Amino acid sequence: MRKFVSKIIAAADPKGNVNAILQLAQEAVNQRADAIALVGNLSDKNSTAGGYGPILKALAEPHLPAFYVPGSEDVPFAQFLRQAANLEIVYPHLRGVHATFAIAPGYVVFSGMGGVIHDDPATVRDESNCLCYPGWEAEYRLKFLHELKDYQKVLMFATNPEHKGLGFKGSTTVAEIINTYVPRIVLVADEPRKREIIGKSLVIALGSVREGQFTIVDLRTHEISDGQLNLAPAEDTKAA
Repeated sequence: MRKFVSKIIAAADPKGNVNAILQLAQEAVNQRADAIALVGNLSDKNSTAGGYGPILKALAEPHLPAFYVPGSEDVPFAQFLRQAANLEIVYPHLRGVHATFAIAPGYVVFSGMGGVIHDDPATVRDESNCLCYPGWEAEYRLKFLHELKDYQKVLMFATNPEHKGLGFKGSTTVAEIINTYVPRIVLVADEPRKREIIGKSLVIALGSVREGQFTIVDLRTHEISDGQLNLAPAEDTKAA
């Protein structure tokens, strides 16, 4: 196990493309990354109920600390959660951090909230047809971050935060969570790839690993570099 986590290779929305995650895992080894982060739709709406397992197994392949949150299409969530729980027993370095957290080497906390976060407080939560939550629930479920104020934080969201100053549309709730807990890095599943600063936090939109896109970020220096996997058309397959 690494003594600290600084260099993170991050990607989003594989949507069942196992080969993309296998290549990402190999890239993590090649780049001597300390951890892997995966945000957003692991499967897609056309996947079978067993479609999550191959993606998570591929993510665990290099035996690095690996963290993930699901996207809106990772439903029914009960089936997703059951598979994730079983796989995390076999691969203890693999950790889902949806509405929970994991402590990585070097006094670093990974946490976040998957699915779609709606600002409307009247939003009806759904974990069967589309993974989505009202903003107040996201705020409530992440309250434990108050107890982790002394840790560096990497927050992961499948919903982009709003940035009024730059005119970026997104969730006001997610922006408020970022301002409240002041994570060092925020990883979001959004296209195109971009960076923005909210308060003191660096927010990175990751693009789509299904299209071969990934980002390497150094937690300590804020150095960022984008990469491109060489995915052949024949490799654009779904986990079934």
